[in-house]
Amino acid sequence: MSYLWKNVLKGLATVLPVALTLYLIYWLGLTIEKGLHPVITSVVPEEYYLPGMGLVAGGVVLFFLGLAVNAWVIQRLIWLVEKLLERIPLVKSIYGSLHDFMDYFAAGKSRGGLKQVVLVSIGEAKLLGFLTREGIEDIPGLNAEGDDDIVAIYLPLSYQIGGYTLYLPRSKVEPVPLSMEDAMRRVLTAELSKSGASAKP
Repeated sequence: MSYLWKNVLKGLATVLPVALTLYLIYWLGLTIEKGLHPVITSVVPEEYYLPGMGLVAGGVVLFFLGLAVNAWVIQRLIWLVEKLLERIPLVKSIYGSLHDFMDYFAAGKSRGGLKQVVLVSIGEAKLLGFLTREGIEDIPGLNAEGDDDIVAIYLPLSYQIGGYTLYLPRSKVEPVPLSMEDAMRRVLTAELSKSGASAKP
């Protein structure tokens, strides 16, 4: 029974991530399709409606929303909504976590986001982190020696339960030739992910 159960768990570990990923994509597409179906049929007669039109329309809407975010009026509106959400105790925690998580993967952010994968040495231990900002001079008490400027390093904890921001001289930070996705996977899964361990820079 132990042998059978061990192999069942191996099969489940192989199939479950793929199945959940495919189901999530299917659920998201189905949700967009159902949500935009009434909108499309209010313009196009029902007999001309084809399956998938809602999904295509959803992609177009998201594309134009991405363009609209660059407009000052839209940015101001989003800022007001964010300030409102940040005043609601439980909602601000959920929104803040989701917002920060999406910032990891959103391209073209004006803030720059994560710039470089690095190693930080603390005693004999080496921690994998991310360079987030360079040339920090606006925090009292941070003094760079000579040409060695201060940089900010973010150290996320496993399974994204928190993290630390370290301010270190650049000489104390060692760049690592890993992609952001590979490094983030390694840190967040505590090196339990086989895909993270086998990925190459």
